[in-house]
Amino acid sequence: MTRPNLYERIALARDFKEHGLKRGDIATLVDVVPHPSGGAEGLVLEISNALGRSLHTIVATAEDVEPLRENEVLAVRQLA
Repeated sequence: MTRPNLYERIALARDFKEHGLKRGDIATLVDVVPHPSGGAEGLVLEISNALGRSLHTIVATAEDVEPLRENEVLAVRQLA
């Protein structure tokens, strides 16, 4: 995926087990940071609950996220 726009909502393309997050969870891009040694830039993502309260802020790469699509439906699940 090309880098999403700032404040764009995207879906996680893989599980982030260390945060209890699963592929398909929705995140918002809140910042982009360069890699300290020239690697892939970091996407700072905010994960919110169903009421919009921030739960986690994580750093991912463009390969870790995917765009939301018109033919997808959002769902709710409990965070373990």
